[in-house]
Amino acid sequence: MSSPGNTLRGLYAITDSRLTPGEKMLPAVSAAIRGGARLVQYRNKSPDRPYHERQARNLLQICHDHDVPLIINDDVELAAAIGADGVHLGHEDMALDEARVQLGPRAIIGVSCYDSLEQAVGAVHAGADYVAFGSFFPSPSKPGAVRAPLSLLETARHSVSVPICAIGGITPENGAALVEAGARMLAVISGIFAQQDFAAAARNYARLFT
Repeated sequence: MSSPGNTLRGLYAITDSRLTPGEKMLPAVSAAIRGGARLVQYRNKSPDRPYHERQARNLLQICHDHDVPLIINDDVELAAAIGADGVHLGHEDMALDEARVQLGPRAIIGVSCYDSLEQAVGAVHAGADYVAFGSFFPSPSKPGAVRAPLSLLETARHSVSVPICAIGGITPENGAALVEAGARMLAVISGIFAQQDFAAAARNYARLFT
C-alpha cells in the first residue's frame, strides 16, 4: 500500500448498508473503484458485529487488489482486528492518540472537524493524517449535519499541513468548487451508491481530479 501522502487524494467512497445491503455492497464498492475511487470507508451502523467483520475483511481484499486503502468508520477495534489501513473518527469516538496506539504509526487516521478550523488544527497537532469538513451541502445521508461554508476550505488549506476532505451533499457539479477551494478528497455516499451505475457515478467525480 502506498504512503498516506500519496493516497489521500481523489474520490473517497463511503459505504452505506441501506443503499447497498448485504451481498450488494462488495460488487458496488468494486464498481466504484473501477470508476476511480481512490479511498474507501466502511460504514455500517447495524449491530451484527460478526457480519461486520466478515464483510470488512472481504472489502479489504477487494480494496487491496486495487491498491486502494480501506478506512473503517468509528470502529478502532474492527480496524485493528482485520488489519485495515486506518480509521475515521468523529467527536464521540475514541481519542486519536489511543487509536494511534492500537493501530500503529502507519495507520491512516482521519478526523471529522465539521465546521471547526480549531478542531482541525488540534487534530493535526495530535497526529491526524487528514481532516474532514462538512456538510457543505444538504445531505440525504445526514440531513441534520452541521453545515460548513466554502470559505472554510480556503482558510484551512493555509492553516493545516495534512490533506483536507470535504463531505456532505457533494455532486460532480458542485464538487469542482470544493476542489478549487482546497479539498484534496471528496467523500461521497449517495452520489455513488444511490445511483444505478456505480462505476459511471464514480467516474464523474474522479474527473474533477484530473
